[in-house]
Amino acid sequence: MRAVAAPTQEDLDAAAAVVAARLAPTPVVAAPVLGDDVFLKLDTLQPTGSFKLRGALAALSRVGGAPVIAASAGNHGLGVAWAAAELAMRATVVVPETASPAKVAALRAVPVALEQHGADYDAAEAHALALAGRGAVFVSPYNDTGVIAGQSTIGRELEEQLPGPLTVVCPVGGGGLASGVGLWAAGRGGTRVVGVEAERSPAFTAALSAGAITPIEPGESLADGLGGNLEPGSITFELVREHVAAIATVSEAEIAEALRMLARAHGLVAEGAGGVAVAGVMTGRVARGDGRTVVILTGRNIALPQLAAVLTGADE
Repeated sequence: MRAVAAPTQEDLDAAAAVVAARLAPTPVVAAPVLGDDVFLKLDTLQPTGSFKLRGALAALSRVGGAPVIAASAGNHGLGVAWAAAELAMRATVVVPETASPAKVAALRAVPVALEQHGADYDAAEAHALALAGRGAVFVSPYNDTGVIAGQSTIGRELEEQLPGPLTVVCPVGGGGLASGVGLWAAGRGGTRVVGVEAERSPAFTAALSAGAITPIEPGESLADGLGGNLEPGSITFELVREHVAAIATVSEAEIAEALRMLARAHGLVAEGAGGVAVAGVMTGRVARGDGRTVVILTGRNIALPQLAAVLTGADE
């Protein structure tokens, strides 16, 4: 079991400096289809198409130039590859053999050593950890001090973009984003964070119910970026339990409808994981708090055939 520390305020400040130096703040747009005073935070517009770039930049900036290795369903790997190129570092990314073709194609187009291993994320992660034992630094997509600190930078941008009481809604897989935004919100009065899971991979719902990280059997999901078990002892469990107000779950049909709404009403492309939080608001499972609500749209990297099937309803 790896020991990972929760980010300190110094870690959060350092991550903010690294991210701000290399990435422009992503925009916020009104989403009246979801309700009055509801907004979308468009991290789909990051250079790699996903918010994961934030955590990768912050994490790699902490390791002193050593080679790094990451396990990923795709977006974290793209973030690590982009950050490694930006910081002139060597990186290896391990993805499951079932990873999204769109994400694998994108990884093959960047200067990173790519390995496909195992039938799911859990197997890819185990392989990456074994490889890291040979001298590289393992960078988890969620259970990493720097990664969590990097994801908190979304909150810093929101503080400038949407001042006042705020409910921040985000998808939850390993909990790195929810942990980072939760840490930011903990120091800001009137702000609450709500997470949303795909019901086919409810790792946090199970863990919070049991009071400890509990193995689940993840099912195949449109939200492939959220699938898998939590690493034993992951610091994100404690951070989510302490700083996230609630966790909701949504079905595959609800995720697909969220992607259709985004395309129809806003002309926005999102992958399944990116639509999960939107689905939570659309279904009313995320309770509105005081002030405005902002939904983090986390990623756009969906294979075109899958997107076409979702938009036409052929996947149902």
